Amino acid sequence: MIHQSQLYDAITRRFLIEAGVGSGMRVLDIGCGPGDVSLTAAELVGPDGAVVGVDVNPAIIDTARDRARAAGFSNVEFRDGDARTLDVGSDFDVLMGRLVLMYMGDPAEALRQLSTRLRPGGIVAFQEADFSYYRKQPDTPVANDLIEWAITVFERSGAHTEMGLNLFGAFVDAGLPEPTMDLSAPVGGPEYWTGYRFVVEAFRSMVPLIEEFGLATAEEVDLDTLADRLRNEVVSTKRAFMLPPHVTAWAVLPG
Repeated sequence: MIHQSQLYDAITRRFLIEAGVGSGMRVLDIGCGPGDVSLTAAELVGPDGAVVGVDVNPAIIDTARDRARAAGFSNVEFRDGDARTLDVGSDFDVLMGRLVLMYMGDPAEALRQLSTRLRPGGIVAFQEADFSYYRKQPDTPVANDLIEWAITVFERSGAHTEMGLNLFGAFVDAGLPEPTMDLSAPVGGPEYWTGYRFVVEAFRSMVPLIEEFGLATAEEVDLDTLADRLRNEVVSTKRAFMLPPHVTAWAVLPG
């Protein structure tokens, strides 16, 4: 997750600035994981602002606290639990999350509940993946397999694989203003692009499910050679590899 953040943090930072996150604000980060988005927000709000990161995984909250302490942040705190029911208050200026709504059964209802944590005029800002732009190409068998395996694993695990573009509907169905939206994705081809290593790490966590769902064996995925095979395919086809696009959406509540 930390490596993923290194690839997507520029998108997130640009998104939060565009949404209006700035000095002195109070921010609630939903599904904060190891704290990357929370720490970015803590930089933007400065010492006069505050960030509360919430995640249902207590172990990863410990990691987030350690990272914040090591980086010298005093304006961010982390709590474990479900932000829809956790007592964190309802006076936040910003409600945000990255890659969290796609794992919720009813994203619109979650947004409706979570937005009650905001004061009037507060900002709702979410960043979600969307796999709908992926298409198989006849000359990229390695990439084709990765796309098929990943999408199938996410779908069978209950995730919303097109949550990014569906953010518009989720905002509207939650009774929020129509959001301002954008789409961005890390794309790479150079030999030392960190995206190749990220792909290996991402699929390392997916291999058990790939086997469980009967999509392929660990030997067929072949993590030891995956980065090299993907890189060689990029070189031979001259077709850059795109990591999952992220769609950003933000709106401001009535004042």
